Amino acid sequence: MTADDAGDTAGPGGSDTGLLAPGRAGSPAEAATGDFAFLTALLDAEAALTRAQASLGLAPAEAADAVTAAADPSRFDLHTLASRARAGGNPVIPLVADLGTAVGAGHAAFVHRGATSQDIMDTATMLVAVRTLDPILADLARTQSALARLARVHRDTVMPGRTLTQHAVPTTFGLKAAGWRSLVLDARDRLQHLRDNLPAQLGGAAGTLAALVAYGASDPEALVEAYARELGLAAPVLPWHTLRAPVADLAGALAFTAGALGKTAADVLTLSRTEIRELSEGSGGGSSAMPHKANPVRATLIAAAARRAPQLAATLYGSMAAEDERPAGAWHAEWEPLRDLLRLVGGAARDAAELTGGLRVHADTMRAHLDLTHGLIVSERLSAELAPVLGRARAKELLTGAARRATAEDRPLGELLAEEPELTDLDLTALTDPTRYTGSAGALTDRALERR
Repeated sequence: MTADDAGDTAGPGGSDTGLLAPGRAGSPAEAATGDFAFLTALLDAEAALTRAQASLGLAPAEAADAVTAAADPSRFDLHTLASRARAGGNPVIPLVADLGTAVGAGHAAFVHRGATSQDIMDTATMLVAVRTLDPILADLARTQSALARLARVHRDTVMPGRTLTQHAVPTTFGLKAAGWRSLVLDARDRLQHLRDNLPAQLGGAAGTLAALVAYGASDPEALVEAYARELGLAAPVLPWHTLRAPVADLAGALAFTAGALGKTAADVLTLSRTEIRELSEGSGGGSSAMPHKANPVRATLIAAAARRAPQLAATLYGSMAAEDERPAGAWHAEWEPLRDLLRLVGGAARDAAELTGGLRVHADTMRAHLDLTHGLIVSERLSAELAPVLGRARAKELLTGAARRATAEDRPLGELLAEEPELTDLDLTALTDPTRYTGSAGALTDRALERR
């Protein structure tokens, strides 16, 4: 039986096709984490082990060639492997049996020699992670590029800054976009560091490398390094069967990435509300019942991923408390949450690139909203400017009264202040202009854009 790249088959009782997961459906991460992708990684790990041994004279070159040739995932039955995995609790045990049969009696002894099931499973998991992180990093690069463009174009586009859901003081959309980009770059840096340092796993039954020595490895650490090189992974300092830092670090970086992208999504969802409409997605999604709807679907899917990711990461952090030299349950508990995290973040990164690349900024609406509070959005500035002129107590009293009147009488704050004899010498037009009170927003945006 063969499987497609995602390892999914349709039909009653078939594998997960992503019907309830539109965020990751059709994404590179879905293909890179499917059952077929894991099977491929498991076979890659097995073949690399034999090649590494052959490179050090611990196995015949012919055996390495035979195992590599036999490690063709299209030759193996995923469903049968899955059902047989129940007997030993992991898929490596039946896979090794089938791979040995495929290699043939002449070289079967060199399949899986000196390794334990967790060596192969952990190594395959790291391979799957690397292969999934590459497209995620590419999508993050697209996202940061789109956000950099938005920040440059809208460096001086003034909009209401909001705190605790209310208008606070003016800000710029350029600074907001630069902030989104900063988080994306933080996520990129974390994931790139991990991608370059994810380790292979090779320790044998209890992490002592004893079997490798028994099979003739005078320098088992050199074999571990050769194994890692064959796979393009880092060589670990120690076998990490119960030292789960690689998985925990990966979980943390993935959850951080989901949250970083979720910040952008949360802002887009708020600012694209009908009543606000300062932003809109380039191509919104439709509704089954309301023809007029253009829903912010990309932002919605990213927000959903950001809500799920922390709980998945928590399971992986919990699995760090792994007993003995091989845990019963803690290791097994990692497999599905880690795959889900990779898929969630992969889908969110894909959606973020699409969202930011097509985001529409309604600058005129942003400017109009600055006047919704009749000038109260610059009350902080007026407090600072009037205190030296009137004294702090009098300035507060005057502004408090004027603010109440502005709301009650539906009149601009500047107009009311102009009626005060104490303020006739001040340029109230300039002082109450919200576009002139953005502080260092432009300079902060410029500084943020210097980061590459």
